[in-house]
Amino acid sequence: MFFNSLDFAIFFPLVFILYWLVSQKLYLRNLLILIASYVFYGWWDWRFLILIVISSLVDFIVGQKLYKTENIKKRKGLLFISLLVNLGFLVYFKYTNFFIETFVDSFRLFGKELEISTLNIILPVGISFYTFQTLSYTIDIYRKQLKPTKDWLAFFSFVAFFPQLVAGPIERAAHLLPQFYKTYKFNYKLVKSGLLLMAFGLFKKMVIADRAAILVNQVYNNPTDYHGYETILATVLFAFQIYCDFSGYSDIAIGAARTMGFDLMKNFDSPYFSKSITEFWRHWHISLSTWFRDYVYIPLGGSRKGKYRTYANLFIVFLVSGLWHGAAMTFVIWGAIHGVFIVVEKALTKFRMMLFKNRNILNYCLALPFTFFIVCFAWVFFRANSYSDSIQILNNSFQIEETQNIFNLGLKQPELYLLFVMILLLLIFEIIHKRYSALVVLNKMYLPFRWVFYLTIVFCILIFGIYGENTVKEFIYFQF
Repeated sequence: MFFNSLDFAIFFPLVFILYWLVSQKLYLRNLLILIASYVFYGWWDWRFLILIVISSLVDFIVGQKLYKTENIKKRKGLLFISLLVNLGFLVYFKYTNFFIETFVDSFRLFGKELEISTLNIILPVGISFYTFQTLSYTIDIYRKQLKPTKDWLAFFSFVAFFPQLVAGPIERAAHLLPQFYKTYKFNYKLVKSGLLLMAFGLFKKMVIADRAAILVNQVYNNPTDYHGYETILATVLFAFQIYCDFSGYSDIAIGAARTMGFDLMKNFDSPYFSKSITEFWRHWHISLSTWFRDYVYIPLGGSRKGKYRTYANLFIVFLVSGLWHGAAMTFVIWGAIHGVFIVVEKALTKFRMMLFKNRNILNYCLALPFTFFIVCFAWVFFRANSYSDSIQILNNSFQIEETQNIFNLGLKQPELYLLFVMILLLLIFEIIHKRYSALVVLNKMYLPFRWVFYLTIVFCILIFGIYGENTVKEFIYFQF
């Protein structure tokens, strides 16, 4: 079920009303959340609910047994079971065909053609997200950083919580699970701020991301036909498309959870105002970057085993991050690009501090645009349909032709100007929000001005949102 669908527009109000009717009865409330979450996920394909149930059941049992035993071998064996089940599902559904294709291609390099075909495997929506979420539970118990829950209903609801089930934020059990142990009273301010955040997320998705997608798809699906400014514009717009698409989803997820009294972690914090790739990853997909830090980077040794080992660990993390995003070499290259620049920045930390310390003009005139350039360069590999397409797009970007017309890329002139205006307004909003909380500023306004703001967002979604059977509805990160 998509957040931007008519189905969800009917589903969520019904769940919201039922939720607050039973909110003071903990068992009924969590049962409602679990049923609603399974309906939400099963709306796409009910068969894959079996994976969530198995993953939840295995980790619930493993968590109980881990806590009761002190035997190191048994503890490692139990953790291995959790890793095997969760990562086994992930590897099979997401990477089987990638490994088959890589195996065949490696033999092709030596002139041998293997007659091995890929399997007809459907990738379950959101498997990478809920797999990582439930893994953090068993790993934290293994590390003795968390006590297991005895409430199976709370745990199953935590794993399948519908607002963030499909595309995050990837929550830790230590933060989200305790919220299923207590009831909440209806809070008008929380509900209002949650609904406003949901509306803002829909605005980013339907008005900006889906409109940008029309132009981006036109260019990236036909890479040999476009050159120079056309490919550059498409790449820059993809940067805003994926940001508004993914952060829009996170806003809706956080807002929906907030209307029910739940607090989800912040997943984005104006990443395109970052002045380094390191800073970019502190503000982009925060729940994933912190997950990799705690469960991959630190176990590898982090920064505790010398300078060069630190560089290697950082690079490995970003290679794994690239592979997590997709089973294709383009995603691995995307991760490698970020890994290389993260390592370079780490190696030049003292030089950067000396150069940019207390020099805001240098930060904004040099560091910020350079960071955005690197991010956009990497986005080419992320978005391209294949490695050859990405090279074609990069080559074409340097070929400026006099006959170029950016208004022949799927968006007519008024539509493209509207997109530019909306992106500009978004950037202005984020600049203001970085200095002052937008919600605080809004609450200080007189009531008529607040309602003008609310109605303006709704108006933009209804009038300027992209609708229709042939438009992009699915959120980009559903495929991960």
